[in-house]
Amino acid sequence: MSLVKSKQRVTDHGEVFTPDWMVDVMLDLVKHETERIDSRFLEPACGSGNFIVQILRRKLAVVELKYGKSEFERQHYALLALMCIYGIELLQDNLNECHANMLEIWAEYFDINETADLYKAAAHVLSQNILHGDALTMRTQDGQPITFAEWGYLGKGKFQRRDFRFDVLTGSSAFSAEGSLFADLGKHEIFAPVKTHSSMTVRELAALQGQRQ
Repeated sequence: MSLVKSKQRVTDHGEVFTPDWMVDVMLDLVKHETERIDSRFLEPACGSGNFIVQILRRKLAVVELKYGKSEFERQHYALLALMCIYGIELLQDNLNECHANMLEIWAEYFDINETADLYKAAAHVLSQNILHGDALTMRTQDGQPITFAEWGYLGKGKFQRRDFRFDVLTGSSAFSAEGSLFADLGKHEIFAPVKTHSSMTVRELAALQGQRQ
């Protein structure tokens, strides 16, 4: 792919896409993390998904290796892998391409289409994890604080979701730094989730996506 869409976009937004070979080299620097199903990645300027697409590919390869003999476990741990990937993108066309690229990898892996509950569940997760906004201001395109869903797999087909404000998470990280005099403040109630959801199944996640359409 071209590394730029237009000279004007480079001027206006500093938009330059990272080539695939460089993505692989950079991800290899944290190879052990890219091969953990539950490791969390945030790309604050995700573009059309060059980095997070490759992270998803790597995670799905691990899912296949560990859970490929059980379709139930394969589906649910693959969804957990997707749930642990986050992105923020300023430009709407890039955001749309990113969602489409991630879903294409997902559909190919499971050999499914957009009518399948597993596809719809993945689309809903991406709508909560890959957001239209500005990572520098930590606000969405309409000026609201960016809020991310933290997902966890409870087992037996159930997922838990808690919502956290991005600016609060970064503040918590700063306060919790090892050796900091303010480490205890990182556990303060102001760093609690803004919302905790009831546990959900793949079918229930798919139904939420259906409500968005």
